[in-house]
Amino acid sequence: MCVKNKLKFDAKTKSNAIPFTSVSFRPELDDTEFCNEVKLTLYQNLIGMLRWICELLGRLDVLYETSILSQYLSRLRIGHLMQAISIFEYIAKYSNYWLVMDPHDYDINWISLKDEPSPQKRAEIMKLMHPDAEEPKPHNMPLPLGQAVNINTFVDADHVGNKVTRRSHTGIIIYCNCAPILWYSKRQNTVETSTYSSEIIALKIAIELVEGLRYKLRMFGILMKGPARIFCDNQAVVLNASFPESTLNKKHCSVAYGKIRSSIAAQVALVYYESSETNISDLLTKLLSSLRRTKLIKCIMN
Repeated sequence: MCVKNKLKFDAKTKSNAIPFTSVSFRPELDDTEFCNEVKLTLYQNLIGMLRWICELLGRLDVLYETSILSQYLSRLRIGHLMQAISIFEYIAKYSNYWLVMDPHDYDINWISLKDEPSPQKRAEIMKLMHPDAEEPKPHNMPLPLGQAVNINTFVDADHVGNKVTRRSHTGIIIYCNCAPILWYSKRQNTVETSTYSSEIIALKIAIELVEGLRYKLRMFGILMKGPARIFCDNQAVVLNASFPESTLNKKHCSVAYGKIRSSIAAQVALVYYESSETNISDLLTKLLSSLRRTKLIKCIMN
């Protein structure tokens, strides 16, 4: 059976509610036959178009699927090609999706548990532990004009998302006020042995992206409204990163741990806990069911 006919057969059994033909599809476990040079070239062109759609047109709902399929540009199987075509079927069905660019700011309703200090107070205490921590700022930045903006970041990691290499996958989405302006979905460079390790690596990457963005915005003459706010759904990482009295048990995470706490002391960012149910970055880290995808997509797109 040729690829085209087989794809039509599979399309009859699904509703195109998700980009892949099945939530259970794992590209690293695909055992279909390898493609020839003609199909390989076609696949590379499709992935190039998908990356353009994600990065320039803002179709974040297919960013994760595009990211993991991009890992097979040189060693392609028929199954990978079918899934790439299936993503285009999904885009065609939901072609009216668009990013919601809301310029309005919003305040966080932070609730204290057991009289714990606020994130801002914890950052002030952290500064006493890292007195030399300073945010890098451009020496020649122009005088800021207009209203100040808040940077809000959602971060998540899918621990051992790849069943073969056992690498985790990081997903990050950054907002200026309520407008998404930067998104990131990429496998991690190292194999992490615990959920905590993969999440703290993802948080370090988010901190570095936030630092770069704040530097760039200052060069544009945009005023920052306090530290960036980063939302993470791993309670252990939030406690370890932002509570001054916490200690690090996993020493191999010391570089990421030190970077995060130093950035908090420098007032670059504050870390908040966000429930997994409402963490938007889940969309960029793992394959989700149609119902779960729709719920998160409505938080970003319309």
